[in-house]
Amino acid sequence: MLKLIRKSTLIFLIASLTLGLAPFTPEPHLWGKINWILGGAKDMTLMDWLDFVLHGTPWLLLITSLLLRLKPKTYDK
Repeated sequence: MLKLIRKSTLIFLIASLTLGLAPFTPEPHLWGKINWILGGAKDMTLMDWLDFVLHGTPWLLLITSLLLRLKPKTYDK
């Protein structure tokens, strides 16, 4: 599984820049959710939290993939 995540960096990058930020106006959606959470997450519903998780997942996978590329391949044995 780690090999697949490591090899899929480009796919995660594309997903992060499209799905992870859409809709783009007036500000990227994920950025708005992060600001809302940093502001105390007042009046956030379950749907808002789910929306945050779904838009944040591509970014989490991209960061994981990049970190695995930096780490020596000890799991290929």
